[in-house]
Amino acid sequence: MPDHFQSPSFPQTRMRRNRRWPWVREMLQETHLSAQNLIWPIFVIEGTNRREPISSMPGVERLSIDLATQAAAQAASLGISAIALFPVTPASKKSNDGSHALDPDNLMCCATRSIAAELGESMGIVCDVALDPYTSHGHDGLLIDNDVVNDATVDVLCKQAVLQAEAGATIIAPSDMMDGRVGAIRKSLDQAGFSDVGIMSYSAKYASAFYGPFRDAVGSASSLKGGDKKTYQMNPANTDEAMREVALDIQEGADIVMVKPGMPYLDIIRRIHDTFQIPVAAYQVSGEYAMLKFASEKGAINERACVLESLMSFRRAGASCILTYFALQAAEYLRPSSGSAS
Repeated sequence: MPDHFQSPSFPQTRMRRNRRWPWVREMLQETHLSAQNLIWPIFVIEGTNRREPISSMPGVERLSIDLATQAAAQAASLGISAIALFPVTPASKKSNDGSHALDPDNLMCCATRSIAAELGESMGIVCDVALDPYTSHGHDGLLIDNDVVNDATVDVLCKQAVLQAEAGATIIAPSDMMDGRVGAIRKSLDQAGFSDVGIMSYSAKYASAFYGPFRDAVGSASSLKGGDKKTYQMNPANTDEAMREVALDIQEGADIVMVKPGMPYLDIIRRIHDTFQIPVAAYQVSGEYAMLKFASEKGAINERACVLESLMSFRRAGASCILTYFALQAAEYLRPSSGSAS
């Protein structure tokens, strides 16, 4: 054995001392994860006492409003901070101009009213503002001459946001990526008397290949007919552009900015966190969820360990909150009785 290995001074700094016992590892842990950091997306369908499994997202179901309300109550009991609603609009109610988005009795508004009546202010209700659940062409905005037009779309989004606030939304989440929509929605909400309703802007939403299962879940994949959203969602190769998008949304009044997808864009989350003094949300999207689920089902990974590690990585990168389909599972994992360190 070399002499230096036997020297009392080798090495002087031993990083492993702070990893030696569980108590010291937990005491010095830099990043923490709890159910309060989670937002649970829920897909809502028409009918009563109905649930539909989503084959590309094992364990995730579309729920009728009564069951969605029960599910939201369960999430609240586990300490989850908010739910995010996504309507599965029947094809018969979709149109070229997405007019059903402005029906106060659409799935989004009815589900919001039901959950708000049941839970009051005990948890947040995040409502998606975009036209893709309502358009027959599957795009997030109005389509004219095969082009998604910006300003006319923003006018509709403002009306949609106010309707959702009237139904009981506590956070409006514009996911459409139209220019100027955050400022216009903020002005509309304020003028309608909803100055306390927050805006969680999908600020850096990329034209990602990871959205496939979500589009299956809400039925927009068939509407798109192989098209894409690259003229309004961001190029996955760009990071400086994300910073400009975030800066503009903050200037326009966003309360929380979001990065979507999550895991492939941890660098974007970290850069936004380090640059702006604003809460950052990360969306662990459907494709990320499906990869972990299918790998787990095949025995390739330990689902519990990988779910918690992936969620912790969002927190470590700087995310204040995480939209994840694993929210219910993760909240169970994080309960003190589960023995899982957070």
